[in-house]
Amino acid sequence: MKILKPVFLFLLLVSGFNLFAQQGKVLEEQNLKSKILKRNVNYAVYLPPDYETANRTYPVVYLLHGYTDDHTGWLQFGEVNRYADKAISDGTIPPMIIVMPNADSSWYINSYDSKEKYEDFFIKEFMPHIEKALRIKAEKKYRGIAGLSMGGYGTLIYTLKHPDLFAAGAALSAAVFPDDQLVSTPDDTYERIFAQLYGRGLKGKDRVNNAWQSNSVLNLVQTKTTDELKSVRYWIDCGDDDFLSKGNCLLHIALTEKNVPHEFRMRDGAHTWTYWRTGITNALQFIGDSFRQK
Repeated sequence: MKILKPVFLFLLLVSGFNLFAQQGKVLEEQNLKSKILKRNVNYAVYLPPDYETANRTYPVVYLLHGYTDDHTGWLQFGEVNRYADKAISDGTIPPMIIVMPNADSSWYINSYDSKEKYEDFFIKEFMPHIEKALRIKAEKKYRGIAGLSMGGYGTLIYTLKHPDLFAAGAALSAAVFPDDQLVSTPDDTYERIFAQLYGRGLKGKDRVNNAWQSNSVLNLVQTKTTDELKSVRYWIDCGDDDFLSKGNCLLHIALTEKNVPHEFRMRDGAHTWTYWRTGITNALQFIGDSFRQK
């Protein structure tokens, strides 16, 4: 019988620990009966590995999906639970709860005709429900938000409109549109995607109305003071081949001109899950750094 060498035994032990490394728990089909929206809203939750064995409270990140996706997107395609497990295990991010709500194609805002009040639902109903149902530190300094595409837009809208609620926002490939892009959008595209939000049957410059202006990321930045904008830490990440790169670059310029510290990344890539999967850990790390005591 051969005697195993100490080095080989050590490697076996390390690999064994990796196999049994703690994993977080995913609650994929949760729902809340919304009085504001008058329907059930599905959501998913990622709980950190020690949630069920510890008694403490945790910081939270609200993670928003993109257009035509739902609350399962970040789990199914983004594999966020796997990336969070690894990042928590190696100390890249602190243990945190990640909440992923379904927003359908609401763009996370209230529609011009008040038929859809998703922003009201999220701020007034969803967040209070989540932060009572789970052991969450319900304070600005322990609350972050992130998202991709439409969810990146929602991230920016909520941090700009409600800076008292979020310590940090991480927007990946955010749907930031300058006025001229909205004006030049083909009529059929506008009616399919934007008409429910800003008004139906609008053409050209008529689209740049009050409903648009009050929900335009670039316009909101211009209406805020530097001190107001500085109250939230911003992470902006968009691929160099992404059709949304122009709007993200303009946002970077607007924040720079207002002397607002922020992190801006333009990596090699397009509007794809490959890009978002390779960016989510850095985004969560940026938010997680806000939660840690200096």
